[in-house]
Amino acid sequence: MPSLNKVIIIGNVGSEPEMRFTPSGKPVTSFSVATNWAFTTPEGERKQETEWFHVVAWNKLAEQCNQFLGKGRLVYAEGRIHTRAWEGQDGQQHTRMEVIANRVIFLDRRGGTGTLSEDKVDEAGGGDIEPDDLQF
Repeated sequence: MPSLNKVIIIGNVGSEPEMRFTPSGKPVTSFSVATNWAFTTPEGERKQETEWFHVVAWNKLAEQCNQFLGKGRLVYAEGRIHTRAWEGQDGQQHTRMEVIANRVIFLDRRGGTGTLSEDKVDEAGGGDIEPDDLQF
């Protein structure tokens, strides 16, 4: 039976992107995105909820996100949900759901708009991510 793991979010970048490199030298950039949902309660009170997403981009897409994104920018991010688990320095187990981006579109006018996609990177010889590359 086929399955699908796809997510699309549109929101504002919550902090400056952080770019790192894996031991094998592949770039990875992570940034947070806030989405808002406004609604009216049955009592007529207007409320707003904010949901935070952690977005991760790899390779050329990571470099471009690091270069062009900044706190407050409106962004479209498309990818798949991935749950990452690790042990902290305090010995505690931690988990985090992340959006592994394969497409990013800049939606506001600061610096112009642009579309970034892993598809273009793959056509240029981007390649797959190896399990050893996930250690950072």
